[in-house]
Amino acid sequence: MSSMTLVDLSSHLRKIDFCMLCTHTRSGGIATRPMSNNGDVEYDGDSWFFSYDATRKVEEIERIDDVTLTFTAPPSLLGKPGIFVAVEGTASIIRDKTVFEDHWTSGLERWFPDGVDTAGLVLVKVSASTIQYWDGEENGKITL
Repeated sequence: MSSMTLVDLSSHLRKIDFCMLCTHTRSGGIATRPMSNNGDVEYDGDSWFFSYDATRKVEEIERIDDVTLTFTAPPSLLGKPGIFVAVEGTASIIRDKTVFEDHWTSGLERWFPDGVDTAGLVLVKVSASTIQYWDGEENGKITL
């Protein structure tokens, strides 16, 4: 049984910028690529990632929206393992500039030079259904 709550887990995820996004390929395999939440980590079960529309990940999500995110935090200076988190959920592609503005953070211009007006910009939203974690001492599962 899980003793960690979504609020507890959020405090860990707030410190992790990159994760791996796993999607289903057209040939039936699993494709995995790194994604950055760009500091947008007020985690409530939803994760947000900017991308360009003309990518394989967007095509894969639009075909099969079941995805997995994996997060890993490094060990502490005292040697305690970091936390490992696996999120199973449903992804959706958002093309609404008002929603872009809600999730835009400084520094994104590095990849999207025209900000929320960048041609082909989309937002990938992953809504968690199940979250599993292990922090070196405890493991658990949170079902949303």
